[in-house]
Amino acid sequence: MEKGGGGDLEGGMLRYDKGLKKFSRALRVNMTEAEKLLWDKIRGKQLNGYQFYRQKTIGNYIADFYCPKAKLVIELDGGQHYSPEGKAKDQTRDGYMKGKGLRVLRFSDKEVFENTDGVLERIWGYL
Repeated sequence: MEKGGGGDLEGGMLRYDKGLKKFSRALRVNMTEAEKLLWDKIRGKQLNGYQFYRQKTIGNYIADFYCPKAKLVIELDGGQHYSPEGKAKDQTRDGYMKGKGLRVLRFSDKEVFENTDGVLERIWGYL
């Protein structure tokens, strides 16, 4: 998701568009099935003590999952991400995140359902 507003690094903290806060809360309540499955595996510092947040607002975007200690954003992609418009938006978003010093890992919803262990291995390999 993207909206207007600021988004600079300030004092080590990532700034965010405060207008997205309510939307981000709604996304946490209405997670997709793939997000629920992955969240169940990474929540509560299950991956070697790394804390993840879900639907975290970063600049003008809402990341599906974010680990500040590892500077890692995890995005789960449903069907809308595979259209030319969706791919272009993702490329812009990933460029923004990389410009803030963050690494972005993307997985398809299908991959999360069919190869959960493989997804977790890739995340673990980065951590």
